[in-house]
Amino acid sequence: MADELVFYTNPMSRGRIVRWMLEEVGRPYRTEILDYGTTMKAPAYLAINPMGKVPAIRHGDTVVTECAAICAYLADVFPEARLAPPPGDLARAPYYRWMFFAAGPVEAAVSNKALGFEVPPERERMTGYGSFARVMSALELAVSGGNYIAGDRFTAADVYVGAQIGFGLRFGTVEKRPAFERYWERISQRPAALRANEIDDALMTK
Repeated sequence: MADELVFYTNPMSRGRIVRWMLEEVGRPYRTEILDYGTTMKAPAYLAINPMGKVPAIRHGDTVVTECAAICAYLADVFPEARLAPPPGDLARAPYYRWMFFAAGPVEAAVSNKALGFEVPPERERMTGYGSFARVMSALELAVSGGNYIAGDRFTAADVYVGAQIGFGLRFGTVEKRPAFERYWERISQRPAALRANEIDDALMTK
């Protein structure tokens, strides 16, 4: 099919974020499960993503990698799902702002902290995020302004930011601030989120 939607993933990966997004979109998709070190590094998949990492999607002839980019793409290409504020809507600014804040500063700060690396104060200007503490405070601000990141409606930004917070709370890479816990509780019980977790949890047992 010219517009077939194919999802490349592993249930023990950030592909869980994209699975949630796909379930929110509600369009049919085919899943290809790849294994670390074998099919994920094979020539067939490297032609899709030269990084040899998941997730990725192929939509017809279009390939998209990187979780935030995939979420943004799916929201725009399937507008009937209403997962992105339309162009010209004032909510478009916080939607972009916080989605890509999570993809950049949050991802980098959390990863560095998990690896035991802290930026020396005198070198904070050299990093894109400054300090872990400031990133956490900015993230708290993002989830404290209302029920959702970009106004009064759930969007793809909530999928991406929410997944980062949910993962961080579970594994201790994000501080257990009340604002984070309240936000995650609000969005984690969405039917699409529950379906996505059920699918990936079942795949992990195979």
